Amino acid sequence: MALCYNNLIIKNKERGKHDRRGPVVRTLMDQEKKSPELETPPCETGGDLPEQSASPEGQPEQPKVQAKIIRTTLDDLPAGEGNEHNEARVRGKNPLPEGVTSKMLYKDVLRIAWPSFVEMMLMQLASMVDLMMVGKLGPWAISAVGLTTQPKFLMGMAFMSLNVGNMALVARYRGAGKQEEAKLVLRQSMLLNVVLSFILAVIGYIYAEPLILFMGAEDAQTLAGGTSYLKIQMVGLLTVSITTTITNALRAVGDSKTSMRYNLTANLVNVVFNYLLIYGHFGFPRLEGTGASLATVIGQFVGMLMALYAILRKDQYVRLEIRKGFKPDIVMLKNIWHIGMPAMMEQLVMRVGIIIYAKTVASLGTVLLAAHQVCMNIQALTFMNGQSFAVSATSLVGQSLGKRRGDMAVNYSKRVQRLGMWVAIGIALAIFFFPREFILMYNDDPVILDVGVTVLQMVALIQPLQASQFILAGAMRGAGDTKYTAMVTFITVLLVRPIIAIYTIKVLEWGLIGAWIAMVADQLLRTTLIFLRYNSGKWRNAYQHKS
Repeated sequence: MALCYNNLIIKNKERGKHDRRGPVVRTLMDQEKKSPELETPPCETGGDLPEQSASPEGQPEQPKVQAKIIRTTLDDLPAGEGNEHNEARVRGKNPLPEGVTSKMLYKDVLRIAWPSFVEMMLMQLASMVDLMMVGKLGPWAISAVGLTTQPKFLMGMAFMSLNVGNMALVARYRGAGKQEEAKLVLRQSMLLNVVLSFILAVIGYIYAEPLILFMGAEDAQTLAGGTSYLKIQMVGLLTVSITTTITNALRAVGDSKTSMRYNLTANLVNVVFNYLLIYGHFGFPRLEGTGASLATVIGQFVGMLMALYAILRKDQYVRLEIRKGFKPDIVMLKNIWHIGMPAMMEQLVMRVGIIIYAKTVASLGTVLLAAHQVCMNIQALTFMNGQSFAVSATSLVGQSLGKRRGDMAVNYSKRVQRLGMWVAIGIALAIFFFPREFILMYNDDPVILDVGVTVLQMVALIQPLQASQFILAGAMRGAGDTKYTAMVTFITVLLVRPIIAIYTIKVLEWGLIGAWIAMVADQLLRTTLIFLRYNSGKWRNAYQHKS
């Protein structure tokens, strides 16, 4: 038995009044004062979530301080009674619960998505600024920085992937009204990710030069620049691990504004120190590519300090309680690992596939590799649309399933997808009609410009597909369905993309265009497979918590 922290369905008139007030930050203390229903007897939840901790008197432990809750429509709905109830709603002509409108759900989606979009966009813009500033040094500098991308992601994949479990579990506990369990997930995720990131950082630092050489560095200048850049990034890996863990926990409870603020500050610090350290302005040493890497780490450190400050505040719903310690909790670690491990394998497979793909492209020479890196950098900017809406999908789907509302999980995910598709179309039009302008921001080399224009028009055509697969995969991860997405990545990124790239480049000799044809084929197949899984509905019941 588990205590159900539910609000009653409010009347249409009352809901309309609430909707006009806009976003509301509700506290747990407010709930106690205004909602006597919270003290109702326990109800059956199916036993898929651990029991809420209780006081010695047998009553649920209540928070002693006010904790902010980002209010959503879901908070005003009663908990579901089981899958049969939810399936009936989904199959009905009107799947929306009584008193709930699409407008209300769109507001919930945007409330989480827009800060995530701004945050991710600014982070990618900072990366673009890095490459733009470094690009002025010559094609070799672009190649040197570009060669570090996949080794860096490979080293960071462990904590990035395990935070999928962190986010999914925190979202579920938020939906179930289990604050203490949500905070426990944060502490255990922090413990796990810090240990793993430290080990990986040491490995990446020691083997930085062999990794850059393996990635395809063709000359001493590129090798030296890439090695120096990667070593400094490894020093900052622990910092990134801590910040990422906090960010995912905050997003899980719908608080994407806080992470937006500290990541915005980190990016601004990064840009400022780029200017100072790459070219040596205002008495600072001219460090070129090394300066760009050092500027990134400085910005990341500032962001980490701000993230820790935010999560240590007593009014945070999912705050970090250091006094409770970081003693391993085997059950919770298993839960995090169970969801995060498939995601880790997915990232491993993805990075191996991308490395094979990148090495194949590197064989085209320094100039074409530079053109490829510019296009990849611009494409990464377009990822922010799908990834930010995927944050909404993961958070809202996870909270819905935590409250046993499979109907709301479906309703939210459908509306997230619609919004993401409209934004993707706008991005596609901008890139398709103005590719030359995008390329010129990086470099004016005639070869880079000529090939890059064609590649970017291909990037534009796949935008709706790209956004759709990001968002639907995000919804599935919110449900804990990470094994299927790992399988899809294995098929598309490890097999389809490298094989087609090798064939088009080595056999057909289509050059860089052939490599991007492989990218398009990967996106088409991945979107198809993700859509089929989502449409089956199996993802809603893919994972049950262990207690």
